[in-house]
Amino acid sequence: MDPLAGSKWSEAETVAGFVQAPPNAVLLQFGADELRRSGKGRAIDLGCGAGRNAVPLARMGWSVLGVDLSRPMLSAARARARDDGLGDRLRLALAPMDRLPAPDHAFDLVIAHGIWNLAPSVAVFERALGEAARVSRPGAGLFVFTFSRSTLPPEAEPAAGGPFVFTQFSGQPQCFLTEAQLLSAVGKAGFDPDPAVPLTEHNKPGSGTRSLGGPPVIWECAFRYRG
Repeated sequence: MDPLAGSKWSEAETVAGFVQAPPNAVLLQFGADELRRSGKGRAIDLGCGAGRNAVPLARMGWSVLGVDLSRPMLSAARARARDDGLGDRLRLALAPMDRLPAPDHAFDLVIAHGIWNLAPSVAVFERALGEAARVSRPGAGLFVFTFSRSTLPPEAEPAAGGPFVFTQFSGQPQCFLTEAQLLSAVGKAGFDPDPAVPLTEHNKPGSGTRSLGGPPVIWECAFRYRG
């Protein structure tokens, strides 16, 4: 059974696009540095899709658990891992971001790359952050890549799901956070900013040019779990 059957996330064309998508170079550098720093190597990739980041991290030496809700995406990731001869370095699980199939304090690296922005409400978003904290070992790294409020024009009104939940971008409720909202939420979950990947806003339009229809503005940053 595919929980996302009928959605764009399980369409063959979307899956093929994710198979071809390059990994995030900043994430891979952070992952390499974390592997050297900790001497350990258990990572969880939330919303791993077709393995664009999970496969190269596994190739690097991490033991990765990839979690996604699209069965076709997971099948594509499994095929890539098999073709790369990664053996048991990449395990995959069908599960949502706010109910992770993993024990407490199991991971040295947590990756939330393009997944928390898909939370349809503040409640789901906060549960997802809580789950990320639950599975993190003290000192674990957290890599975040998520939508910024700068994606939307200032006059856009939030939906009933909470102060940073909007439907204007895709027609579906998604999370678009200001810097203060992101830092507050992640901080409350137990994570502190890591200067190795300072908070950066990508694709931000010039002053007064924000409008719907362009690519999302993205927050990219790293944090450290204080335990």
